[in-house]
Amino acid sequence: MSTTTRHDLEGTVVGRLAALADRTRTDGLSADLRKDVARRVLDVLGNSLAAQGQPSARAVTAVARDWSGAPRATGIGTGEQFPAATAALVNGTLAHSMDSDDTHLPSVLHPSASVVPAALAVGEATGAAGAAVLDAAGVGIEIAVRLGMGGYDEELGNSEFFERGQHATSICGAVGSAAAAAMLYGLDAEGIADAMGIAASFGAGLLEANRTGGTVKRAHCGWAAHSGVTAAEFARHGLTGPPTVIEGRFGFLHAFCGDRADTAKVLDGLGDHWELPGIFFKPYPCNHFTHAGIDAARILRRDGLDPADIVEIELGVPKPVLRTIAEPPAAKAAPESGYHAAFSGPYTVARALLGGSGLGVGHADFTDEAAKDPRTLELARLVTSRSDDRCDEIYPHQFPAVLRVRTRDGSLHQARVEHNRGGPANPLSDDELTMKFDLNVEGRLSPESARAVAGYALALPTADSLDTLMAAVRG
Repeated sequence: MSTTTRHDLEGTVVGRLAALADRTRTDGLSADLRKDVARRVLDVLGNSLAAQGQPSARAVTAVARDWSGAPRATGIGTGEQFPAATAALVNGTLAHSMDSDDTHLPSVLHPSASVVPAALAVGEATGAAGAAVLDAAGVGIEIAVRLGMGGYDEELGNSEFFERGQHATSICGAVGSAAAAAMLYGLDAEGIADAMGIAASFGAGLLEANRTGGTVKRAHCGWAAHSGVTAAEFARHGLTGPPTVIEGRFGFLHAFCGDRADTAKVLDGLGDHWELPGIFFKPYPCNHFTHAGIDAARILRRDGLDPADIVEIELGVPKPVLRTIAEPPAAKAAPESGYHAAFSGPYTVARALLGGSGLGVGHADFTDEAAKDPRTLELARLVTSRSDDRCDEIYPHQFPAVLRVRTRDGSLHQARVEHNRGGPANPLSDDELTMKFDLNVEGRLSPESARAVAGYALALPTADSLDTLMAAVRG
């Protein structure tokens, strides 16, 4: 039983977030929002199955197997079950390992890769109905992105988390995961608030691996999901969190974002306006900052541009993006591995100009072998990355790009993309999202099994439990 009182929570940020969670558990999300979350579950499952065999997946799963505990929830593709928090760790790592998980703008975080694994793990462990899992995941995602918005500074034009080198995805994802897990464990508003208050001490993640290497970032969402489930379990057994954990002098927002934090953005329109349906699905398994450049390259290729005729390429992007996809220039022009290639503007543009796999570029373009392809590297060396004024105006509400290509005859070819594919202004259809899932699970599930899993995931609003779905992806 929580020792935090309703009086303590009255008017606090965590209290209002917990009230939304408690109310949603009783009333449920709307049918449209449940459908939206079901699509995100399908996306997470596909991304997770695609990540089987990745170094991050092998490492985290090996550790999970060494941890003891009751087998209650599925580790996707492992053939095993683990304690709920451990399954969340495995699946959150898988969900983020291919860099193909959804993105919220302008907070610039990937909410579903931590929150959905946490909700699936606790939902399976508790025998929850599909609708309850979707409701919990939807609220957890909403809380995560709203906390991210609290760190977005209009004057700066960027996330303060990002400016400080912090991974908002894992930091905010831990708190959103805790809310989802607490809802499914049946905690009341006070208990949900405690779970979030505890998880706020657990969230962490640095972005340096994006710049200079290392695979630790792939485990960030797994640790966030694990932290959220663990926080909810602690709250079930009486551990409490501070009522002013979000807005306090030593609370979440001030500790991570300092004076640039804006608590009002966390609560603006809470319960009336949902950020959830505006979160972008990623069509390509690479850093989201590279996507508009890929789309621009696809436009030029569609219009007949021959890569053999290219002598010069200029990639224009928002200035803050350069640090991730263009610096240091030599490393981005010749990525050391397939994983590092996924964070390279020059490389991704080159692959798209040559005609990538999947929906434009796909997993086959980010193998270690592909990263050494001579034609791709030759083209990538021709790319100069610069900031673009129009892109700066739009960022980070979109991740735009402009691509200018000069050919041997002196002609200049240009394509500008201002609305990312997969977002509300340029959405992926159900068929395209299913195609992405099919591409993710190719070679891992038979076509018949893939169709069955997609059907189970999209039917979650009326499912009695997660048992059939999770058995189908257990491996």
